[in-house]
This record gives sequence, structure tokens and C-alpha cells, in this order.
Amino acid sequence: METLCSSNLDFSPSPISKIYTKPTSKHLPLCGLFPIPRNPKCRVKFVHCSDKKISTPNSKNLHSFVAKNEDLAKRVGRGVVGFAAAVSMFLYHDSSSAFAFAAESLTVAFPVSHAREVNTVQRTLVEAWGLIRETFIDPTFNHQDWDSKLQQTMVEMFPLRSEDAAYSKIKGMLSTLGDPFTRIISPKEYQSFRIGSDGNLQGVGLFINAEPKTGHLVVLSCIENSPAARAGIHEGDELMEINGERLDGVASEAAAQKLRGRVGTSVTVKVQSVDDFGSSCVREIKLPREVIKLSPVSSSIISHKTPDGHLSKTGYVKLSTFSQTAAEEMENTVYEMENEGVQSYILDLRNNPGGLVKAGLDVAQIWLDGTETLVNTIDRDGSMLPINMIDGHALTQDPLVVLVNEGSASASEILAGALHDNGRAILVGHRTFGKGKIQSVTELHDGSALFITVAKYLSPALHDIDQVGITPDVQCTTDFLNSPRDTFKHGSSTSSSLESDSCILVAEHQLEDIQESKGSAS
Repeated sequence: METLCSSNLDFSPSPISKIYTKPTSKHLPLCGLFPIPRNPKCRVKFVHCSDKKISTPNSKNLHSFVAKNEDLAKRVGRGVVGFAAAVSMFLYHDSSSAFAFAAESLTVAFPVSHAREVNTVQRTLVEAWGLIRETFIDPTFNHQDWDSKLQQTMVEMFPLRSEDAAYSKIKGMLSTLGDPFTRIISPKEYQSFRIGSDGNLQGVGLFINAEPKTGHLVVLSCIENSPAARAGIHEGDELMEINGERLDGVASEAAAQKLRGRVGTSVTVKVQSVDDFGSSCVREIKLPREVIKLSPVSSSIISHKTPDGHLSKTGYVKLSTFSQTAAEEMENTVYEMENEGVQSYILDLRNNPGGLVKAGLDVAQIWLDGTETLVNTIDRDGSMLPINMIDGHALTQDPLVVLVNEGSASASEILAGALHDNGRAILVGHRTFGKGKIQSVTELHDGSALFITVAKYLSPALHDIDQVGITPDVQCTTDFLNSPRDTFKHGSSTSSSLESDSCILVAEHQLEDIQESKGSAS
């Protein structure tokens, strides 16, 4: 997504308030982090070798990685890389002996590139490989020898001469894991990734993500009044080209970087749209870059008269992404609406691609009481850990409907599941995206960032979400629009766009039923 982070709005992705940190490689509070278990029995030993030429079946004139990079050896010794097994680094002559397990030790040989920038990326490779070896959700690493992957990639990286080519090798290694959400982004891409948490961006206002099955870049949503929205780009459109460059195989972060730029400049995109009749249309659009303000919460009060002549108020709150300020802004909005006499709420999570899972959990606690389970996580060993509230106090007990659709993903699904399974909200809309994976994000020594899928999650009622999604209680259909308007008693809405939104009308209908049933019970 062009604006925030990973899924490019998805600080995808992840979760849990307890954050594990390391001396130099830094875990970031961007995508909510999963605590990483440590192995207290690990020991690291280093064998320093002479700087002499060697030969192997795969490469020539390889030099000892440790001899050339003693600072890395020291950092690994401090636990930076955090291998699950101890690591011995040495100069090797026979590739068949490059890896050998002895008790808890792993022996690895590192051929050093003569190109300084490639050598820097080799260090990054070691860090990335070790973190994945320790924390990746699939302990079989997609049924492959992950230790051999390190040696193979190091050898392939040796003759390279550019940083970009070296990063491509790491990306190729990560792609063999079979998980599109486990990936690395370069230092430049990572800086762009972090922009969303600050709330401002210079770009065109597109949220994009790679479709998991095809890899095509699709539009999740556009920021209201942004250049992309004004140009008529819509959810579901495929982004085909940027400035004449085809996007086949281009990651969402890389495409996002191409869309961003200095205010006053422009970017030309080619998008493919499909209309309601299934006809395809390809358009080329020139978009100006502007300052895009990223406020995660927008709201409105929908007022209408009840049959007895009283004025009823429904608070409509749209949450576009789970940024660092999402929970605070949501809390302030609910407080203001309570002071305005709002009696029921519609929480709109449609086209919200996710973000910080911790933000999603914090938002859930605005609506829930007690010690309810918010989500269940399952780690690589299959152990399930429920994440519960601690003495929660909801800001309001007013009836709540949550709107979801195919663009509601990750943290949106966690929040929707928490509110639904705990009996707090009715879900209205369409089946959600189905991203039930939790990721850690780690800044590596060179400023790049590694995303690792470290767990999956289930809803409080133990419903599997990954690749399945959440089915709402009530679908949004146009049938409701054919009913007389006074069925919904919808009067002077503060936003004309809300009046024509069928899902909002359906949500109001559900809230009316809840309030009537409460009145009958009393």
C-alpha cells in the first residue's frame, strides 16, 4: 500500500504488547510484535582463520567471513542474530563439510564478496537467516534444509557486484519458504514503510497490496479526496504500470516507493478496472503528488426521529488503518459522541487492510469489559496462547454493529472477531480477506527490515481466519434499499453519502432491532 506500511497499509501484516528487543538488531513497534522465545542453552564460538585463498566446487578465492568481519562475529556473540543453535564460523575447503551439527552447535562457512556493498548485504543475510531459523512459524521451512540455504545463497552472492542484486538473492531465499508475508525490504523501502505511523505522506493516496494467488498489485482503497480518489481509481482496480514500467513481480513496497514523491511532481499510472457487467477497461492516468494526511478515524452522527417523535442518534465511526494513534483517536471520538447523546454505534472496518495488531487489541478494549479473550495465537510448536484483557472497562454499552468486507484484513479481522465472538457486536457486510498470520518486524544492522510470520491466530471462539476470513451475520444487499425509506426512520443525516450506503442502512436496521428487543425485555 502506497501509504503506510507493509501490505502497504498493512503494517501487517502483528501483535502483542510485550516487545522483545535486541542489542543492535531492533524490533520495531510498527507492526505490533510477537515475543520471540530464546534458547538459554545456546552458545556461540568463533574460529578465527587466516586470510588465505581457498577453492570450493562452487566458488574461487573465497575469504573467511569472520576474519574480514570480526565486528559481526562479536555482535553475533552478543546474541544479535539469535541463532537457535550455536554457530562456529571457519574457513572451509570442502563444501560438503560446510554444515555439521554437533550437539547444539552449527558450523557455517561464509565466503566473503570483494564488493563492499555486497559484503554488507551478506551480513544482513546472516541476520535474516538466523532470525527466520529461530522464529518462522513453519519449523520445516517449507520442507527444505534451511541451513543449506544459507551456504547456497552465500556462494551465489559471492560474485555479485551490486547491492540490489545481493538483496534479490536474499529475497529469492525467502521466497522458498512459501509465505509471501515473510520478506525483506531494503533500507530505502523501510524508510518509506515507516512514514504511515507519522500521519503524513507525500504521494497520491493509494492503498495497494499484492494479491496472494496471482501476485498482481490491486487497490485496496483510496484516501478520501486524494489525487487517486479524484481520478476515479477504485477498490479492486489492478495497478499495471507506473511511469511506463510494468509491475509484474514488483513487490507492494517497491511500487509504493515509486508512487510517493515530492509535492508538485506527478506520476503516471495504468490501471485496469472491471465494471459491474464484467467488462475490462484499462486507463492511463497522470496523478499529481500532494501532502496526504493520514488520520485513521473519521466520524459522523446520523440523526433520525423515532415513531414517538424523539430524536435518535447513531454514531458512525470509520477506522481506515491501525496506526499508532488509532486507539487514542477512537477513544476520543467515542467520548465526544457519548457527550453528544449518541445511543448506538456503527464501526466501519471496510477496506481496512490492518496495521498494528496491538492497536487492534487496544481498540477492542474500548468496547469490551472484563477479562475477555481478544484473540488466540498459535506458535510454530502448535501451542495456543489466548490474549486476554485485564480488567477492561468499555467506554459505552450502547448497541454496536461492525461493517466488514473483502478488504478488511489482519488487525481488522482480529478486532471484528473479538467484538463478535464476545457477543458485543453484530457483523454486517461481506466475508473478510482472510489474513490470519502474525508477523514480527525487525530492523537489521544495515537499516533494512525483515518481516517474519511467527504465528497464526484464531478468533476467541477458535474460528480459523487465515485464507478463510470471517463471515458476517448479515450480508449487505440492495434488497433493503427497495424498502420504503421510513422503514429505517432515516432523517437528516450529516452526510449524504451515508444515506445511500446500503450497508449502513442495513446496520441501522440491525441496531433498531436490538433497541426494540431491549425495550421489550424491560
